[in-house]
Amino acid sequence: MEYFFYCRDKPGSGALRKKIVETHWSFMDAYASKFVARGPTLSEDGVTPTGSMHIVDLPDAEAVRVFAYEEPNYKAGVYSDVFVSRWRNELGRTMWAFKGDPEHNQRFLIIGHGKPGMSGDSARLLEARRSYFIEKGYQESLIAHGLLLSDDGAQWAGSAMMVELPDRAAVEAMLADDPYVRAGLYTSIDIHRWRFGGRH
Repeated sequence: MEYFFYCRDKPGSGALRKKIVETHWSFMDAYASKFVARGPTLSEDGVTPTGSMHIVDLPDAEAVRVFAYEEPNYKAGVYSDVFVSRWRNELGRTMWAFKGDPEHNQRFLIIGHGKPGMSGDSARLLEARRSYFIEKGYQESLIAHGLLLSDDGAQWAGSAMMVELPDRAAVEAMLADDPYVRAGLYTSIDIHRWRFGGRH
């Protein structure tokens, strides 16, 4: 089962994050073969970390708890909050299969928080959404893309995607005509600058 994690940094925790980065990476090394995507979110300068995103295949609720709350950054107090959701991979690949152009584009994490009771609408519009990304040329810009789900995997709870586009304005233009956005399926949408994570 694949899970999406987003951990938001506490303000002013950058020095602590940097101090324990090797401990964080060592913890994550145990999951290296299980990742779909990973990386830090960044401030608008594209440099300063503001949080951490991971999508990882885990067997059960206890493994999810360990990944989220035994992780060194969490235990040290780097994060202010942790968001966890089941996730369904719409592209069927990991982020490492994406061949982009980060020298000329920016990368973003987009989290759409679904309104309760919208599972039927999300299912009805899913094919239209897939077609939209293809027809408008966004499919080639998707690094990873999937649906957030309830704990039992039965109900739609939102969406999460990583995308490479020229800038935030291009992301907002993509979202403006997204069938899910136009249908009002989200309570809110978070857009974060983002980059590939792991050892460099």
